[in-house]
Amino acid sequence: TGGDKPYIVSGGDDGLVKIWDYQTKACVQTLEGHGHNVSCVAFLPDRPLVLSGSEDGTVNLWHSNTYRLESTLSYGLDRCWSVSYLKGSNNIALGYDNGTVVIMLGKDQPVASIDGSGKIILAKHNEIVTQNIRSVDPATLVDGERLQLPSKELGSCEVYPQKLEHSPNGRFVAVCGDGEFIIYTALAWRNKSYGQADELVWDAGGGEFATRVGGYDIRVFNKAFNERQSLRPAFSVEGLYGGALIGLRGSDFVAFYDWETLQSVRRIDVVAENIFWSDDGSLVAIASDTSFFLLKFNRSAVDSALDASGGQLDAEGVEDAFELTHEIAEKVVTGRWVGDCFIYTNSSNRLNYCVGAEVSTLAHLDRAMFILGYLPKDNRIYLVDKAGGVISYTLLLSVLEYKTAIVRGDMNAAEKLLPRVPTSEHNKIARFLDSQGMKELALQLATDEDYRCELAIALGRLDLAASIARSNPSELKWRQLASLATVKGDFALAKECMQECNDFSGLVTLFMSTGDRAGLCEVGDRAAAAGKMNIAFLCYFSTSQTKACFELLLRTSRFAEAAFFARTYVPAEIPRAVELWKADLRKRTAIRVSEAIASPDSHAHMFPDHDTALESEKAAAALYEKRLNMPATAYADHKDDAFKDLSELFSAASIGAPVPEPGNGHVDSSHPNTAEDRGDDAESSAPTGPYTSVSAPNADEEFTNNAVAVDESADSSFAFDVSPSDNPFEAGGESADAEDFLDVAR
Repeated sequence: TGGDKPYIVSGGDDGLVKIWDYQTKACVQTLEGHGHNVSCVAFLPDRPLVLSGSEDGTVNLWHSNTYRLESTLSYGLDRCWSVSYLKGSNNIALGYDNGTVVIMLGKDQPVASIDGSGKIILAKHNEIVTQNIRSVDPATLVDGERLQLPSKELGSCEVYPQKLEHSPNGRFVAVCGDGEFIIYTALAWRNKSYGQADELVWDAGGGEFATRVGGYDIRVFNKAFNERQSLRPAFSVEGLYGGALIGLRGSDFVAFYDWETLQSVRRIDVVAENIFWSDDGSLVAIASDTSFFLLKFNRSAVDSALDASGGQLDAEGVEDAFELTHEIAEKVVTGRWVGDCFIYTNSSNRLNYCVGAEVSTLAHLDRAMFILGYLPKDNRIYLVDKAGGVISYTLLLSVLEYKTAIVRGDMNAAEKLLPRVPTSEHNKIARFLDSQGMKELALQLATDEDYRCELAIALGRLDLAASIARSNPSELKWRQLASLATVKGDFALAKECMQECNDFSGLVTLFMSTGDRAGLCEVGDRAAAAGKMNIAFLCYFSTSQTKACFELLLRTSRFAEAAFFARTYVPAEIPRAVELWKADLRKRTAIRVSEAIASPDSHAHMFPDHDTALESEKAAAALYEKRLNMPATAYADHKDDAFKDLSELFSAASIGAPVPEPGNGHVDSSHPNTAEDRGDDAESSAPTGPYTSVSAPNADEEFTNNAVAVDESADSSFAFDVSPSDNPFEAGGESADAEDFLDVAR
């Protein structure tokens, strides 16, 4: 049926589509356009369209008011047998012999407009209704909630509205549709002017408007609704835009023309989908399919060019008319300028606003919404959905004005505007200032402690950052501050920060660099408690806590490593480590392997010098304790100790050197024991004297210097690590002198 009209549509084998009045039973219109039988027809309930499908494979779209053929669809799927629509949507399904096609007709954007006072005019088919935002108390509005606005019928429109727009002064409303335009008064909805037009746009505020008829006919009307001038461009016009200049969209460019003279001002090579002008005409946003461009319009440059050329501009226009300021990679659906701030909805259903190059998200929308307008008195932006429901979001004008002043570099104006900005918005303002490179000012306004700490670190304000971190601790803050303190050379603060955030790796580096043995011991204990075994082992080993290293290996079930570690450093623990190792192997069913492992307590004949090794371990521990508190200034006197015989070191420290039992060790005469025997220079060789080689590993010990020389005034200590080491020369049954042993150990 034909909606509110008593019409039905029919199709026949004669290829004709007929519209009937079922009350009078008269044929109202006959539509010709198919070359074969018409198999299906339909009136669309939400569009002024009649669809007809035919066995010739085409689907025709007819205007239900003018009965003009609007379009013909053909998808090459043979005969069309059915047409179906979903009420309330733009989706149409077409059924063919060889498949089904679903298409969307039109757009989801509602036909609506708002004036500066908050009056909304909305078209529902041919019916026009009005709503007034002023009927709702702004104080009761909640962001994102639908406004309960009463609707009032304003009248009807003679054409089916496809576009509806208020004039800049709000007195008139222009409606376009069905290839015609009608201008009504906004209050009484009285017809003031009409004519042919595919599109109609308003100027920036002078009351003039322009229309497009087809692709080559542009007409300009004055505020008395009389045609003033016409333009026939040399290219096919696909779209018409109003604002400070008339915009004509070609296939891959936009050409701007002056309203007064209709001369070409500038051509910009961009495939535009929409153009948005600011209220004062100084800024313009050109939206393409993937991004949008923000440009400044230089009116003075155009006026100067007109004066210089005697009122006749060059065909190429004025090169300096536009200046590109920013390009932002977002697709704009609808947009609106508020001062120098561009507010828009994008294809991801987000409501954003842009000041300069800084884009801020105001809200994430749960469905497609379209911007109606902004009311400065309410500090709110209003949006409408496809069904005509209106929602709003708070957007403070004072915030926009402050950001605009910052972008323009007018710091005096920004300072005057700041008191008008609520404290709740200061943190957002601070982030904007940070993006503009004004970190000092951002730090003054920021209210979030985490963000203030981040700014203080970025500015190198260690004291302030540390104070904030202490009052509001977090691991991230401490880590950032530790890095900065290290770079700045404030090691006391760096140590505090690393301790707070458990940065064990950083603490190990710091304490090793400063020779802080106590600090390394503490880090080892904390790392072990936290399960950081590698770091704990490094700390214990660096401070010669070999027993703690051994216990750490047992704690982590590294029994094989513990056994070998005990052979080298703590021979007293060999039996315990071997027993645990063998027990672990038995659990893994490696019984034969476990039985092949020898231990000093059960295979004493295989460890003939084990007792001597135990005595060496005790002597080494005594030497370590004796040198534990040696100052760093003693490094110069002991730097060669690492190259001396162990027995000589014991003797110099007044510690009795362990003597192997008779028959358990001997001096191998095949190796020279003195510098003279070896032919070395006496001054450069190691001190002379016999070195007793033992057959059991770990019998002798090497002293390794792990301390770092520091300034004499530094409060640090100098220490030698004491580490028993394997004798590699015993594997073949030979003994080695001290020099050869130390060469290999080094």
